[in-house]
Amino acid sequence: MTTQIDLTALPPQERYKLLTAVVIPRPVAWVTTQDSLGQVNAAPFSFFNVFGQDPALVILGLEHSRDGSGPKDTARNIAESGEFVVNIVTPDLILPMVETAASYPSGVSEPEALGLALAPSGQVAPPRLAAAPAAIECRLKDTLRYSDERDIVVGEALALAARDGLIDTDRMHVDWGGDFPIARLFADRYARLEEMGRHAIPQPKELP
Repeated sequence: MTTQIDLTALPPQERYKLLTAVVIPRPVAWVTTQDSLGQVNAAPFSFFNVFGQDPALVILGLEHSRDGSGPKDTARNIAESGEFVVNIVTPDLILPMVETAASYPSGVSEPEALGLALAPSGQVAPPRLAAAPAAIECRLKDTLRYSDERDIVVGEALALAARDGLIDTDRMHVDWGGDFPIARLFADRYARLEEMGRHAIPQPKELP
């Protein structure tokens, strides 16, 4: 037996619950942005991935305020400055990452409120989170809006900052040393990536 669900007949929140529980795991983007006064915002998003290499693109799904007041700080800062940084989250950073998801008033700097150290970026104005093992510096390329609920932001990845030893720049090889980034599941659940298997793509089978 197969359960068939008409997503178009469901309220948006129920669609969200089902889809985010089925499409797992998802990477987490811990995004830092900066407003016109230089105040830094930090917030996590799991509607995130890379999308190509020429140009190198990053895609974010940024939710708007649920009270109908429009884009949240991250989306507004990106629209105004055209720049953002995607910080990668490892298990040791999950608690401060979740803390930045709290509903702070607009204009409040989460890094300042939570005592999170910042480090300067190389090619964009928003700083990165110093504790993150890797950070992708991005410039806004496009914004898509299909409803008042969310923006789809496409950014071009300009630079990559990484802790010492993470990237072998001679081979362009990343070695996480077993401490892989976390993955979002659904609701308040996250996962650690631990067991991995290698499966090379085979040659096509010969047809009879």
